[in-house]
Amino acid sequence: MPLEAYKVPRPEDIAATLNDGFDDKDAPGLLKHALTEYGNIALVSSFGTESVVLLHMISKIDRNAPVLFLETGMLFPETLEYQRTLAGELGLTNIQVVRPAAEDLAARDPRGVLHQTDTDGCCDIRKVLPLERALTPFAGWITGRKRIHGGQRKALDLAEVEGPRLKINPLAHWTGEEVRGYMDFFELPKHPLVTQGYASVGCAPCTSPTKAGEDPRAGRWRGQDKEECGIHFIDGKVVRG
Repeated sequence: MPLEAYKVPRPEDIAATLNDGFDDKDAPGLLKHALTEYGNIALVSSFGTESVVLLHMISKIDRNAPVLFLETGMLFPETLEYQRTLAGELGLTNIQVVRPAAEDLAARDPRGVLHQTDTDGCCDIRKVLPLERALTPFAGWITGRKRIHGGQRKALDLAEVEGPRLKINPLAHWTGEEVRGYMDFFELPKHPLVTQGYASVGCAPCTSPTKAGEDPRAGRWRGQDKEECGIHFIDGKVVRG
């Protein structure tokens, strides 16, 4: 057997294979291939307004696949209830709730008001650092990011590399109509806040309803020069605004 057969594929090579080998819309096929061929991969889910699509796809492939849920301590009660509902209805058995470290909160946000003066700092201790720790054992992760979200996401590929890890965006090329169509076809539960005008849901203090004609994420950090919480990178740099 040639020596090449023993080489562990580099994340860059895997990303290139996924981008070249899968149709832009074949999210189920991409997910199945990633989970069965590469194994050590987790889905990071916010259990937000569109999260049920990937969660449903995952449940059809492997209900014990790891799902990391960032519970920042400032989520809407409706999101927490939605997470419990989906876990039960989809039969997901390996949801790992990821919370900020008590020592980080005590040192930097003891009164829970950091978001009023420093949203980047708040996201750092409630999302970025907890996720970094939670991803330590994984070789890659799956996100629900899409080009239709606008901003820094307009040029998303199906797969990319972030630091040492593979990062997969199965829905990168899906339209809003396709996302809603999938949810309707399978009669999947919708996030309770959708009926109140929330197109994207994050932490309660920093999320507002979306107005007609706005990008889906326009209600996140409204009025601030900020588009992302910081858990995503472009060219190796943290993306927040």
